[in-house]
Amino acid sequence: MTDQFDYVVVGGGSAGAAVAARLSEDPGTTVCLLEAGPSDVGDSNVLELKKWMALLESGYDWDYLIEPQENGNSFMRHARARVLGGCSSHNSCIAFWAPAEDLDEWESMGLPGWGSKDMFPLYKRLETNDGPGEHHGRSGPVTIRSVPPKDPTGVALLEACKQQGIPTTEFNSGTTVTHGANWFQINAKQDGTRSSSSVSYLHPIMDRPNLEIRTNAWAKKVTFDGTRATGVEYLSDDLIHSKTVTARKEVVLSTGAIDTPKLLMLSGIGPAEHLREFGIDVLVDSPGVGSTLEDHPEGVISWEAKKPMVEDSTQWWEIGIFTRTEDGLDRPDLMFHYGSVPFDMHTVRQGYPTSENAFCLTPNVTRARSTGTVRLRSKDFRDKAKVDPKYFTDPDGHDIRVMTEGIKLARKIVAQSAMQEWAGEELFPGKDVQTDDEIADYIKRTHNTVYHPAGSVKMGAADDESKPLDPRLRVKGVQGLRVADASVMPFLVAVNPNITTMAIGEKCSDMLKQDNA
Repeated sequence: MTDQFDYVVVGGGSAGAAVAARLSEDPGTTVCLLEAGPSDVGDSNVLELKKWMALLESGYDWDYLIEPQENGNSFMRHARARVLGGCSSHNSCIAFWAPAEDLDEWESMGLPGWGSKDMFPLYKRLETNDGPGEHHGRSGPVTIRSVPPKDPTGVALLEACKQQGIPTTEFNSGTTVTHGANWFQINAKQDGTRSSSSVSYLHPIMDRPNLEIRTNAWAKKVTFDGTRATGVEYLSDDLIHSKTVTARKEVVLSTGAIDTPKLLMLSGIGPAEHLREFGIDVLVDSPGVGSTLEDHPEGVISWEAKKPMVEDSTQWWEIGIFTRTEDGLDRPDLMFHYGSVPFDMHTVRQGYPTSENAFCLTPNVTRARSTGTVRLRSKDFRDKAKVDPKYFTDPDGHDIRVMTEGIKLARKIVAQSAMQEWAGEELFPGKDVQTDDEIADYIKRTHNTVYHPAGSVKMGAADDESKPLDPRLRVKGVQGLRVADASVMPFLVAVNPNITTMAIGEKCSDMLKQDNA
């Protein structure tokens, strides 16, 4: 193995796999990709999409407990994947283009090149999509297809949505769905294998001579010569010795919205006072690192089914519903996932009844106003970061209001005649929970997350000192270091963000090629 490359990419996940694959398309460019977890090649536990829920809290999961919550569910944890492909090897593969309005707002925040006119072509480039429309890609590495309507409960639910005034509306059409429902698109192949970033970008090029993929390589810190990033120190797979791999051109961090701020702070880039607490030399005082964590908090309401639920599925969460709780919004502020499974991971411990033959709706807040933090627990890279999402702490109560409206709307949908042959007893929160205050209390004790942490190392205008990154994803205050993952988002997009994270990887590779030509 050589220890010097043109580029070192840390994290073989949703964005990192795209960065490494695109950079190594040039045979004259050498790339080393470091992944802390194992390979997913040939591993059915990872590759079979419908098994995804078994990956939670497994050996493939960093499984981050959250700090005690003032207003939220302190039992909750953030799943972050510890395997090649990152969270695209761990999630339910729900595939969305971000709303044009979100991306255009990004651009308006001093981020040229990040609007929909620049980002939509990257979605098209990365996908092979079976949906209609000239805007879709037909030859990209990521297979995206529409879920087939095989679940009869789901068919009835979409009819009930229509009866409630929520039309069946095409997703990923190029127009933002503000009030509509449908079967999801998913990044998965016809045989049920996930089309993760690793499957899509890396598996076909494993033997590419100028790309070296090192798995079980846990990054400890970025190395510097003065303020120039020179490489990465990592723990080798013997779990004892450290190695260093150097980058002639640049280092790219793609370790996600929890581990990227952690790695930056361990490398001396972050809030100075916090770093000094642990005796870490401050290279760059960057208060924004780890200070603006965002997420999609998710509630749940469930019914026992009167008839047997499906025993097979693409990934058990096949339908989405979008709407607005306020007039005049150009984007949805409320989204539901429909699950054909009991989803009682936070309700049973609170004493609510459950059933093995049940379905649920999970309202989530698409633009939550509560923001949290990622902080170090110690200077030991092996210690998990302190993750504090600070759920439902926004001062105007927006987040809890939206989710409360979601529980009430879910009841209205399932009360429609189309669902009467399916909907039995409401298991949780149950018919006795009716007032807004009762619903809010239930939500705060039992809510989950859609596992969408983002925005913890935001990009911003070059002169915005509160943002750690510039519009070209470069870490301010140093040279030769960029970030490409969901942490860079100036705010979390309204939809499931995984495909957008892959597009961020595509964008980063373009910028690296341009800036190092």
